This record gives sequence, structure tokens and C-alpha cells, in this order.
Amino acid sequence: MAMNGRGMITGLKGKLFTNWAKTFSCVPELFFEPTNLEEIKQVLQQAREHNKKVKVCGYGHSPSDIACTTEYMISLHKFNKVIEVNKEKCQVTAEAGLLVKDLNLTVLPSHGMALRSLGSVSELTLAGSISTGTHGTGAKFGCLATNVVRLDLLTASGEVISCSREENKDIFLASCCGIGALGIIVHVTFQCEPEFRLWQRRTASTLDEVLENLDSHLYASEHFRFMWYPHTDRIAMWHVDRTTKPIQTDSSWFWDYLIGYHALQFAYWISTFVPRLVPTINRFFYNLLFTQPTEQVNISHKVFNFDCLFSQYVTEWAIPRENTGPVLRELKAWLESSGQVAHFPVEVRFVKADDILISPSYGRETCFLNIIMYRPYGKDVKYATYWEAYEDIVFRHGGRPHWAKAHKVTKQQFMKMYPQFGKFCDIRNNLDPNEMFMNNYLDRVLK
Repeated sequence: MAMNGRGMITGLKGKLFTNWAKTFSCVPELFFEPTNLEEIKQVLQQAREHNKKVKVCGYGHSPSDIACTTEYMISLHKFNKVIEVNKEKCQVTAEAGLLVKDLNLTVLPSHGMALRSLGSVSELTLAGSISTGTHGTGAKFGCLATNVVRLDLLTASGEVISCSREENKDIFLASCCGIGALGIIVHVTFQCEPEFRLWQRRTASTLDEVLENLDSHLYASEHFRFMWYPHTDRIAMWHVDRTTKPIQTDSSWFWDYLIGYHALQFAYWISTFVPRLVPTINRFFYNLLFTQPTEQVNISHKVFNFDCLFSQYVTEWAIPRENTGPVLRELKAWLESSGQVAHFPVEVRFVKADDILISPSYGRETCFLNIIMYRPYGKDVKYATYWEAYEDIVFRHGGRPHWAKAHKVTKQQFMKMYPQFGKFCDIRNNLDPNEMFMNNYLDRVLK
């Protein structure tokens, strides 16, 4: 990165930032790519001198404007070094811009270690993966941030605060789902475990069957999830457990990519001209791809992660686990009566309760419901009516929106959703009284 005459890091002008799905973008006044902590501090010093806002962007996977700004933007993708691997404690400490993917592929395997649980994708920075409540699935597994042992937070004043459950606990519990509002996470220590393989079984069933026997399914394996295919009564479910079985994969270029990606994208593209085709497309691809049972055994991250296919609109809310059945049945009934079309799948995952101040799983066993409308070949599709109906249903059943995904919830509503929301706001006010880290997204949810 270039330096100015004062020896200070300089930013790029005219840099376009776009998220992965190409649904949100911005052009910051200056775009910085620091390589070390001192350079990050220099950016904040310049922001203080010129009264500028600062936002940090990760890999850009969030389907919202949470990272967008027209002032200063910092990318941490060059701030990505491993600081320490403690094999005795099975912990890894790294700079916050390191991708979870790189931890999975290179860092942890070389030390015989792995993360306990992962979300659907690992193209996320370490800081990004914990700041918005990223989660996997499993009744006994929390969101990714529950595996954080300690972190260092760089505040607007330039101070670095080290925090954990033993030191600066309140700041730690706020920062573990800090939505970019408290400062810049610069170092993270994750608790890992010895590397392991996972045995995944996929079977087909009906929505009624899985809902009627939800607890049995949920506790029958370590990591359980299912996907419902709108305009049908069918689901596919995945049971996943640790195993010592040898690696056995079931991937097929023909079925996974030619049919499950390219043919599906083309079919949904055709449906943008003839929307009534969507129910037929959903039934056809479900019957073609998901009715037969499958198994695979692989190293953990290759089972936890899966292909999110092509560009999409997506939203996700967290509801009390006991409301899983009522919400899905009401959503199914609304789709049947409204004539609205919905792409597949509706993804359903489960997360253990935690004590992170504004984690969507705070204080309760949680079900995450994710809905989707694809943008085949980047073409916009109508989704607003579906979104509004879905959000109305989950809101009435105690829902909390996923922080990384677009929503319309206000501070007044969040105060009722989260018992510790006022405490989080007080911590934010103390750490950033001049609102350096605020943007339009945070103004909507925190003011």
C-alpha cells in the first residue's frame, strides 16, 4: 500500500465494493488495504483528523448493506497472518482478515486440528464470521462465535482492548456479535479440536413427518438440518456425525453441476418470463436430485460447507426452536393461498442457546429459517411480497433477523427482541462516542 509524505498509508479512490450476490454495492471515498496493525491505526488517525466514518469489509458475502459506506472502507484481506498455533490447548490465533477457508485448507490440517462447527460457506474472514452470528447446525453446537476464546478490539481512539470471558467480559460478549459497531476486531483466538471426519446421510421425507418427529431427528445425530421444497410437501434431511470410517465421496459433475447448477439456473431463468413454471421446476428437480438416499464420509469442513449455487436474494431469521412447526406450516399455507412463487430450498438449521449479547441465539434454543430467490444469470426477480409475508410470520413467532442479511427491523423492535440490547448500545456509545463506525445500516438498527 502506498504511503503519503507523512509516512501514512493512503487509500484508493473510485474503488467499487460489491457483495458476493451483487445485490448491494458502494463506492467509498477512500479504500484501504492495510497489511499490519500500525497501518490500520493510521487509517483511524486519518479518519479522526478528517471527521470520516470507517467501515471494514470482509469477503463481501453478506447479502445486505452492513459493510457499505461512502466514506472510508478498510479491507483486511492482506491482514491475514497466523500468529500462534497452540497444539496443547488446541487453539489458533490469527489476524482477523484471515479467511476461514484458509484455516480449513492449510493452517489447521498441518497441525492436526479443525473447527468444531462451520456455516455453509467458509469464504469469510475470521472477524466477519463471528461479527454477525454466522452459524452451522446441531442441537449441542452454538454459533461460530461461541468458539472464540479471546479477541483484540481496536477502538475509534486507537486503543487495542484485549478481551475474553475473564478479561473485559462485557466488551467480549458484545464483540462476539458486534455487527461492526464497536470497533475493528484485529486478532482472534479460536478453540479448535483434533481433526475429524464426518459421516453424512441424506434421506427424503415429508414436511409433516419431519415436523412431527423433530426432536427425534434433532437428537439422532450431532448435526441435523433439513430443506423444504416450496410448492411440494417434500423435504431432504441430513444427519451428520463424527466417524472413523474411511473417506467416501459421492460427488458427480453431471448431477451436481450440469443438472444441479446449470440446468437449474436455466430453468429458473425461463421462469422469470413464465412464473407459473416455478412449482413444476421445484417438483422436477426435487424428484430428480433429492429422492434417493446418499452417504458420504469426508474431512469435516468438506461436509459442513456446501455450494450456494448462483446469485440470489436471501433472508434468514432465528426463531425459538419450538416454533419451527407453526412457522413452516403457516408459510406453506400462505404460499398455497397467495399464488406467490418461491424457489427452493427453505433451509432449516438448529443452534444451541448462548449468552452473546445480541446473538440471534441469545438465551434460547434456536431454529434458523433461510429463504431464497435466485437471480439466474444475474437477472432480478420479484421477491418483496414473499419476503414481507415470511417476515410477518417469523416476527409474530418471536423471530430475530440474521444480522448479515437485509431486514427492516428498527431499534425499538430490537429492544423487545433482545434483553441485553440496551446494554450493547451503551457499550457501543462508550467505545465509539463520535460514531466513527456507523453507517446507514447501523443507523437503522441502533438509533
